[in-house]
Amino acid sequence: MKKNFVLAAIIFSSQLFAQTDSTNVLDEVVISANKYPKKQSQTGKVITVINQQVIQQMGGRTISEVLNTVAGTNINGANNNLGTNQGVSIRGSSFGNVLILIDGIPVNDPSLISNYFDLNFINLDQVERIEVLKGGQSTLYGSDAVAGVINIITKNPGTKRVNINVSVMGGSYGTWRTTAAVDGKFKKINYLVSHSQVHADGFSSAYDSTATKDFDKDGYDQQIIRAEFSFKPTEKLQLKWLGNYSTYDAAIDASAFRDEKDYTINNQNVQTGFGLTWQQQKGQLQANYLFNRVKRNYLNDSMFRSDPDFYYLDDHYTGITHFAEVYQRFSVNKMEWLIGADLRNNKSDQHSFYVYKDFFTGQPASGESSLADSIANSWQISPYTSFVYSHNKWNIELGGRWNYHNEYGNNFTYTLNPSLLLPNKTKIFANLSSAFKTPTHYQLFDAYSGNPLLQPEKSITLEGGLDVYLNELVHFRTTYFNRKINNVIHYIIIDPSTYMAKYMNVNRQHNRGLEFEMFLKNDEWNLNANYTFTKASIRTSYAENGNALGNETSYKNLYRVPVHAANLFASYKIHSKVTVSTLLKWMDHRYEPIYLSEPVKLDAYFTADLSASYQANKKFKFFIDLKNITNTTYFDVYGYNNRRFNFNAGCSFKL
Repeated sequence: MKKNFVLAAIIFSSQLFAQTDSTNVLDEVVISANKYPKKQSQTGKVITVINQQVIQQMGGRTISEVLNTVAGTNINGANNNLGTNQGVSIRGSSFGNVLILIDGIPVNDPSLISNYFDLNFINLDQVERIEVLKGGQSTLYGSDAVAGVINIITKNPGTKRVNINVSVMGGSYGTWRTTAAVDGKFKKINYLVSHSQVHADGFSSAYDSTATKDFDKDGYDQQIIRAEFSFKPTEKLQLKWLGNYSTYDAAIDASAFRDEKDYTINNQNVQTGFGLTWQQQKGQLQANYLFNRVKRNYLNDSMFRSDPDFYYLDDHYTGITHFAEVYQRFSVNKMEWLIGADLRNNKSDQHSFYVYKDFFTGQPASGESSLADSIANSWQISPYTSFVYSHNKWNIELGGRWNYHNEYGNNFTYTLNPSLLLPNKTKIFANLSSAFKTPTHYQLFDAYSGNPLLQPEKSITLEGGLDVYLNELVHFRTTYFNRKINNVIHYIIIDPSTYMAKYMNVNRQHNRGLEFEMFLKNDEWNLNANYTFTKASIRTSYAENGNALGNETSYKNLYRVPVHAANLFASYKIHSKVTVSTLLKWMDHRYEPIYLSEPVKLDAYFTADLSASYQANKKFKFFIDLKNITNTTYFDVYGYNNRRFNFNAGCSFKL
């Protein structure tokens, strides 16, 4: 099936080569590859752009659903109930090994075990474009950029004095979404203020394997307020301030296949920051600061008990990050030099109170655990540099970063990225890069399983491939990737009689595979098709009394990620005002890890979506989005429901 899928896409696109378009994919400018604007033809890094046109054509979807269409990218839970915990994986990576950027600045949650950022805090209506940069990117972006970075670039203010944008959407599962934004320019000041709201009655997150049909609906409510102001005292100097408040409430279930009627979460995210940009004749200075705080509260009261041995739970988690960086770019003849440094301070505060049935007395008993931010507090400082040399269609990048962490000490990363653009518009590229992920607060400081002697996970990634450009309309890309990670942190049971466990550096992870991608764009058509082949294995040392032994075992461990996956998104403008599109997705079987048990095999599945939009005039637009039209039932996460056939419809207008 996968062969037919890709072959059909190639035959379909070949019929369109003769059409013309003013867009030249070679000249598309990206930011994430080098931290400053660069044409696609001038970098050998593997980067995929989701532009505003595609975002508009996917207006009824979440940011996770859109990212799920990128080759090698998997967002587990993207098609489950709203509010589902969604982990990002690129090329089979573990959660937390993909760094999320918002406008080029890293965001994370140090109170989470994997330190990743919750995509539920972001609404697609507030996004201008997304750049997915694959491979080890720690040289420019530091910790966690092991498999890649996802740079979510928010909308900028318009050039008129006042612009008003409003959108309204409603659909299945009692879902409503509204967005309102006002932005503009007044003399030397640009401004933007937006508000978005999402409500859904939802459905049962847990799958009812007993078919009793008494599982309740798990609803969702989200609010996001964003503001941005910039001031240009001169043509070369710009000062910027931003603020963002995101919150959502969601009802959740006890676990896979288990309903829970009074278990709720409330998550909040506050961001505020400043930026300075100074344009120079042959360079640019950039300075950024961001404060990021995440608060999470889980409450499971005693009105309904899915577990007769458990009465009550009240968990509070707070993660705070301070990020500051400054970097300077110099342009001299055929060389560009970037030099900079960043400082990160992370702290987290965690407290849990619970009531359970005592095993010996049969009576209720209470317990609590905590991790104070005075203990769970870390900082790291990292100077870095990068050189890019361009000459006669050759582009070579060489860079390095030194990182100092207050707990484990020093580590160093590097990148080497040559590419050659041939006369027939074929680009040959290769990337050799190292990357790292620092141990998280929970892994370092938890009183029961933490290990202050942990070292960072360190990886080496090799990429190579071809970019082929045809008639300035069609772009084919084939990429081979090979990533090895040493010192992988794993949760090891050191006393089987008591199940006492500790985090240790005992694993070596190996992922490799191929990506085939095709991009086509002209006046009528926009088509993206891709196929990804991924393999993964791990070598693990056993442990006893906290010490790793010499014996090792090797096994496959590609969890929740298929060996074979394919996507096709195509849109066609059938009229100057009407555009139709389709999204097809096929996922081969996957395996779900089960604690202290054998993994469970998840069946392969295929889904199809259809959309249409009508642009009445420059101000009004209407759309309808039909998703999972085959009403396919599958497990993206074992034991949890996916969305069956559902639809969204809405409109947007500008004033």
